[in-house]
Amino acid sequence: MSILNKPLKQTAPTIANGTDILIKSSARLHMGFFDLHGGLGRKFGSIGLSLEAPSLALTASSSEKLHISGTSSERALMIVEQLKAKLNLKGEFSINIQQHIPEHAGLGSGTQLALMVGTAISQLYHLNLTTAEIAALTGRGNRSGIGIAAFDFGGLLIDGGRSLKKRVPPLLARYVFPEAWRVLLILDSTQPGIHGEEEQDAFSNLPVFSENLAAHLCRCVLMQAMPAIVEQDLTAFGNSIQALQAHIGDYFAPAQGGRYASRQVGTVLEYLESSGVACFGQSSWGPTGFAVFENEVSANAMLQQLKVQFVENDNISYQVVRGKNTGAAIVKS
Repeated sequence: MSILNKPLKQTAPTIANGTDILIKSSARLHMGFFDLHGGLGRKFGSIGLSLEAPSLALTASSSEKLHISGTSSERALMIVEQLKAKLNLKGEFSINIQQHIPEHAGLGSGTQLALMVGTAISQLYHLNLTTAEIAALTGRGNRSGIGIAAFDFGGLLIDGGRSLKKRVPPLLARYVFPEAWRVLLILDSTQPGIHGEEEQDAFSNLPVFSENLAAHLCRCVLMQAMPAIVEQDLTAFGNSIQALQAHIGDYFAPAQGGRYASRQVGTVLEYLESSGVACFGQSSWGPTGFAVFENEVSANAMLQQLKVQFVENDNISYQVVRGKNTGAAIVKS
């Protein structure tokens, strides 16, 4: 029986003194949904990739009083209070967030922070919570399971969408992302992606998604993206991602102001398309854009080309990163 369905113990869980926890995780790309129709009883369905950077790290230990410090400390405190109340926890601890994933940038920062804080608490109190249980307790994974699977396993990930019975989408497939391939991130610091109530409103107000189009996108993932990643065929993989990006981006356009949330990132992505880049798009609601290259040399060459083509400013930045084929690192001492 899941801990979510068990009655709380009469004796509240207490913290183990003298325990120190270090947890490191990282960002993820959400490359697209493939069934927003949901006529078969499951909705959404996602494909995404775990990244080596940007990364997030925190330390946790028992303490005389609750203390949360570092970047995103207010957000982390809300998660802590939520978990302490739901799990009836006694005793205090400190958490220090040492590294940071940009918030509301389409890189999954909220899910990673929630899973890391929940994992730290689970370790401190010897609760043995699964990542899926932590996600459900903290309200993560309502539509996509990519961030949850990235925390557990890393790699190129595909989930089966959410059913009416289960809250967290199941992981259907995981592939090792080619070691040589590189991801170019295009970051816009001027605007956050849609999130929270705005995201809920967007899904509520969008029209019914075409069943035929959902079937086509499912086919693109099953018969194009999945075999292409096994065969390390970036062109075929990119064709599948472009189909998702085009149709889902246009579907979301009324909510986010166009196919891409950021006009500046969109301009860069259009340039990448005109330059013959095989795989590119926007992660989740953006504003972060991405492009995938067969090696580090070609990724860095395009990075330099973009710096020449577009006048650099404080708003747009670029980063070349690897895919990450392992899950979060958890060290207990």
